[in-house]
Amino acid sequence: MKILMVLTSHDQLGDTGRKTGFWLEELAAPYYVFQDAGAQISLASPKGGRPPLDPKSNEPSFQTDITRRFEKDAGANAQLDATLRLDSVKQEDYDSVFYPGGHGPMWDLAEDEHSIKLLESFIAAGKPIALVCHAPGGLRHVKNPDGAPLVKGKTVTGFTNGEEEAVGLTKVVPFLVEDELMNCGAIFSKVKNWGVHTVVDGRLITGQNPGSSGPTAELLLETLRKAR
Repeated sequence: MKILMVLTSHDQLGDTGRKTGFWLEELAAPYYVFQDAGAQISLASPKGGRPPLDPKSNEPSFQTDITRRFEKDAGANAQLDATLRLDSVKQEDYDSVFYPGGHGPMWDLAEDEHSIKLLESFIAAGKPIALVCHAPGGLRHVKNPDGAPLVKGKTVTGFTNGEEEAVGLTKVVPFLVEDELMNCGAIFSKVKNWGVHTVVDGRLITGQNPGSSGPTAELLLETLRKAR
């Protein structure tokens, strides 16, 4: 199995002067779900090279055994240092794609034409895609082959309005993931703030928040195995 993971290259948290990027747990937990299952993992980002880590995601209160495992993993960090440029990757080379979140994707991946086309090509090829936390916001411009929004009529989840309010960034982010997906015609499913929650609707798999990233990756593997 070959799985592509797409990370943000955006490091500015709006005009707050603070840094953002990808959320460490949302890369590390799925990375090891895939690696421990024997999958071949490739990492990509819009600019290539080392993507920005949201510094908050590596604070002691957010560290887990898995984030610590990633931090000490020389091979994983070498991959992270040399992510592929997003415009150089092709759907044909992979069985699936996984998008970790963090606030960064809301600024770049949500609007990136290469990301949009890549996701559309996976769907058109009948391959599953998975996105977690803020990354489902990257579906806002993604269309089905018939031109309708990909999420229209589909049940999805992602970082909720309540969770965004809890971290105090409702007025900072360019849009709210929950509202935006519903504006695109999605049926938005959620549980309490920070509860683990995953949704599968056909080939689209989504997770609500950082703690849902590992379970979302497990569901993606399960979906891939069923397709074989």
